[in-house]
Amino acid sequence: QVQLVESGGGLAQPGGSLRLSCAATGFTFSRHAMSWARQAPGKELEWVSGIYSDSSDTYYAASVKGRFTISRDNAKNTLYLQMNSLKPEDTALYYCAKDYPTVVDGDISFASRGQGTQVTVSS
Repeated sequence: QVQLVESGGGLAQPGGSLRLSCAATGFTFSRHAMSWARQAPGKELEWVSGIYSDSSDTYYAASVKGRFTISRDNAKNTLYLQMNSLKPEDTALYYCAKDYPTVVDGDISFASRGQGTQVTVSS
């Protein structure tokens, strides 16, 4: 079965950096696009970034473009999200997800996602 385990979250100061990792098992990682999503308290799930199976294409939400970088290591079945120039509004629970999201009536969902790792940006 699909298992996605995120790590690397924590407390960062505004302007700081964090690197999230996601270990994937239970499926052929190298054949699937992967995504990062986040959900802040009281807000809807937001698709933050996505990367194609062979890293040939990436997606970034406007809110993180130029600050976050998604990458993957297919040999290690691991997905990464490098987050720089962090802002308080980046505070959220960050999820690793298999494939790109499905959008229905403006709401996004993923077939499989992990339990999440908390990122808090505060001075």
